[in-house]
Amino acid sequence: MTEQNPDLTVRKGTPEPRGATPDGKGINFSVFSAHAEKIELCLYDDSGKNEIRRIELTEKTGDVFHASIEGLKPGQVYGYRAHGPNAPQDGHRFDPEKLLLDPYAKEILPPQDAGDAPKSRVIDTSFDWRGAKKPQTPWEKTVIYEAHPKGLTKTHPDIATDKRGVYAGIAAPEMIAHYKKLGITAVELLPVHAHADETHLKKTGKSNYWGYNTIGFFAPEPSYASTPQNALKEFKETVRELHKHGIEVILDVVYNHTGEEGTDGPTLFLRGLDNKSYYKLHPHDQSRYDDMTGCGNTVNVTHPETRKMILDSLRYWAEECGVDGFRFDLAPVLGRGLNGYEKAAPLFEDIAKDPVLSKTKMIAEPWDVGMGGYQLGNFPTGWKEWNDKFRDSVRAFWRGDDHTGGDFAHAMAGSSRIFDRNGRTPQDSINFITAHDGFTLEDVVSYNDKRNHANGEGNRDGHSNNYSYNHGHEGKTDDAAITALRERQKRNMLASLFLAQGTPMLLAGDETGNSQNGNNNAYCQDNETGWINREKHTKKDSTLQQFVQNIGDIRKKHPVLNAEYFMRGNRFSKDGAPDLKWIKQDGRQMNDPDWHNAKTFGMMLNEEAVPDHKRKRPDRLLVLFNTAAQGKDFKLPKLPDGRVWLRILDTDKPELTEGTDKKSYTACRMKGKSLAVFKAA
Repeated sequence: MTEQNPDLTVRKGTPEPRGATPDGKGINFSVFSAHAEKIELCLYDDSGKNEIRRIELTEKTGDVFHASIEGLKPGQVYGYRAHGPNAPQDGHRFDPEKLLLDPYAKEILPPQDAGDAPKSRVIDTSFDWRGAKKPQTPWEKTVIYEAHPKGLTKTHPDIATDKRGVYAGIAAPEMIAHYKKLGITAVELLPVHAHADETHLKKTGKSNYWGYNTIGFFAPEPSYASTPQNALKEFKETVRELHKHGIEVILDVVYNHTGEEGTDGPTLFLRGLDNKSYYKLHPHDQSRYDDMTGCGNTVNVTHPETRKMILDSLRYWAEECGVDGFRFDLAPVLGRGLNGYEKAAPLFEDIAKDPVLSKTKMIAEPWDVGMGGYQLGNFPTGWKEWNDKFRDSVRAFWRGDDHTGGDFAHAMAGSSRIFDRNGRTPQDSINFITAHDGFTLEDVVSYNDKRNHANGEGNRDGHSNNYSYNHGHEGKTDDAAITALRERQKRNMLASLFLAQGTPMLLAGDETGNSQNGNNNAYCQDNETGWINREKHTKKDSTLQQFVQNIGDIRKKHPVLNAEYFMRGNRFSKDGAPDLKWIKQDGRQMNDPDWHNAKTFGMMLNEEAVPDHKRKRPDRLLVLFNTAAQGKDFKLPKLPDGRVWLRILDTDKPELTEGTDKKSYTACRMKGKSLAVFKAA
């Protein structure tokens, strides 16, 4: 079939690759729909306002419509109209009045005005990486920094104005210096895929700040770019600069649902192209979505074309955009088949077999809202998982809750009960105290209750059980004693994060005491509440940042804190000391009865007992925890060969760093609510 006019020649084209691909002579268009009767390609002028041509895609290979249009070039604006039955009871929602995005679009033009539809644009994806290579940081050396692409730098006073709040700011010299000081090896960005605002937010004048409402799995969000039409180039430049300095990029990706919401949501791409193939429909009523995400719809990963789209998207970001890893939002959805969640689900197996993705960092948020949706520890070998048990155990222990010492110790030792099977390692646990979803660390120690009224949902949204404590006053205070205790508690939790076995993840802004004023669900707060406040630094903020730098240095210097196997106290060095030992205040080993409501104890880590350790001077570290309100005396365990204990960290003395305390210790007095670290020397 050939259709001609003075400007364009329409030829058969090919079904692969999907999307709109420049082929030297023009553009090849390819789009899947198993149930459409007809698909039209709509071409627009450069402004995206005026339709200039409509071409029916009459060629079809299997369920893929395609055509090659000679005479077109990168920069072309386009969309699709899909014709077919509008029969919701049968799962079909075709509406040719709706202009649809290409699911494989590399760039998305936002609506020009009210009532306008977003459109796709063909772009040239070529890029000069200038020799920058992926850092390929091993997991045992990985430290993650979770950040919002905009909020990270929006108020940063030292970054050039045109780089604040955009992709370029993430890799600004000031930020790279900051990452390096903290020992950060990977920046994990909240979603950068193009997204839409939910209908209910538009009605109240708010927007989706976090971006978990995807409408384009291949297109970077244009509002995060200095120049929206150069979003992809700016994103790649950011990745290139970070890689140049040895810092990896991990993307938070949302393949579990889309921004088309529920049955009353907008029709933007997948629903209009093939609702029945792309989405999970209720088994007894196909006019309804089977919502396992709480967002109105659930992507149907049991369909081969849907899995192909997800895999193609992952490969695109990993290969074309240089991304080093992915954190999957509501990841159990991606493993759900006809019989619920399956660890051997097709998508997981496809990723494991893929030559590119199998070498890419994969992180699961291991829960969704469907039945049987909590799957912590049940992802395939090679995957890492957000460990909310670690978060809750650490918060509860330092809050002083009764009977939490055992769970805290288990978390500090790598959560073996959860992860120690099928060849998994302590690094499979992504340890965190805070994340974008929930209180910031400052608010964990400042509020008993969430304050989400500004979200407009009657303070019903967000978690109510935060294991937080205000230490005597709700919110900000000028009380010096309360402030001092809060600062020490922040240091206690941050030290626990960096001293625990596993992979630490630090929430951006926690190192400088960033607060959201008690809002623990700032998903719609694209303002000073959601942004990190970097304009006002106090002495205590600087002290906290220096403390984080210190514990980052300690973790880096002492590999025993990054053991690649689970320590169980059953491996011994020549002097008979185990790899892991829990001690009482008198320096002797803890027994089962000692764990009953334990609030004061120590953890000794012995690198000499680690198999195949290669260091001439292996570590022996002792970490003392006192979550009691009053001070406690500790007798330190005896060391062999005339070695002595030197103190290298104390949350009651944040200025202390490794090497500054020359005194040797056989005993010590621990302040209430404090943590100290000693090394054998």
